[in-house]
Amino acid sequence: QEQVMESGGGSVQAGESLTLSCRASGMSISRLCVAWFRQVPGKEREGVAIIGSDGSTTYADSVKGRFTISKDNAKNTLYLQMNSLKPEDTAIYYCAATRGACWYRLVPNGWNYWGQGTQVTVSS
Repeated sequence: QEQVMESGGGSVQAGESLTLSCRASGMSISRLCVAWFRQVPGKEREGVAIIGSDGSTTYADSVKGRFTISKDNAKNTLYLQMNSLKPEDTAIYYCAATRGACWYRLVPNGWNYWGQGTQVTVSS
């Protein structure tokens, strides 16, 4: 079964770090465009970062310099290293993937696979 599944969420204090993981099953992450999104209840899902099959990346302005997206093709896993976390980073974080072209647009449309989400809570 083709799917992606996140792990690694939790509760931290402002300024601390957290790493999220997203493991792909039934498909090779090396051939996918994959991304992280986040959503706060009552708000639209927003893009955080994208990494293409060639390793090219794009980030939302709000996380540039603090978050790093990466992947380990051998482990078939996507990561999001989050440093200097702020209370406004609190959200449910989702992993997304597509077999299609990687347009590097941080919008929730056009992704074929979504994980179930993992909660990240940052306290001040």
